Amino acid sequence: MLDLNHGSGCQYQKPDRDPGITVAVNAAIDAALVVRNRSQVARQYVSTSGIGRECLRQIQYDYLAVPKDEGRDFEPKTLRIFEAGHRGEDVVAAWLRAAGFDLRTERRDGRQFGFSALNGRFKGHIDGCLVGGPVAMAYPALWENKALGVSSWKDVVKRGVVLSKPVYAAQLALYQAYMDLPAPTLFTALNRDTWEIHCELVPFDAALAQTMSDRAVQVVRASDAQELLPRASAERTSVICRGGKTAGGWHGACSWQDRCWGRCR
Repeated sequence: MLDLNHGSGCQYQKPDRDPGITVAVNAAIDAALVVRNRSQVARQYVSTSGIGRECLRQIQYDYLAVPKDEGRDFEPKTLRIFEAGHRGEDVVAAWLRAAGFDLRTERRDGRQFGFSALNGRFKGHIDGCLVGGPVAMAYPALWENKALGVSSWKDVVKRGVVLSKPVYAAQLALYQAYMDLPAPTLFTALNRDTWEIHCELVPFDAALAQTMSDRAVQVVRASDAQELLPRASAERTSVICRGGKTAGGWHGACSWQDRCWGRCR
């Protein structure tokens, strides 16, 4: 019979561990994530999630589903972050409903609510719509959630989403305009490390929505005319190209640097 007292050593002795198991399991998961990502059909429309980026050419490459540079596909780490964001959205939605909010996140057929313009070449899908709840605010209201790392989350808390994340602000304004939801958006930011939620009401910015909508038209028309839109920077070493932080927010490294600056100008 097993002795469960401390003298047996069975519970307190440090177990032998195979240091390679972590590497092996994570490698298998990463490989599966990469395969799944590559199997997804590329979007054939300008997306609200990226229309606020500074570089019009980058948006155009994305819209045209131009192949990314060799080795510039999303890293497994990024794919894991995307997955965490989707899971976090489900968790926050469940918490809101448990708190008494009437939150609608999908149609009866299971599809997300969204809009389509320019003959389907400009689209967006919202996280949800709040039609009632226990908190005094205007209803119905757009609900958008982002799951952020601690540093990014703290910056949003400090400065607000409009200043901290202009790309998100553009997305919110477009949703409010095209979904006819002019009441302030309830924006929630989930801290991926602590699972704290930051909430703020974001007023509708009609001018921003118009500017972003005009950008979508510009991308589509230029692409139809086989016109390559200008870069947002004069040098490849720019933060907008190589990735990093500017006054306009954080930029991921552009996936088309070689094409943009190399032989395929």
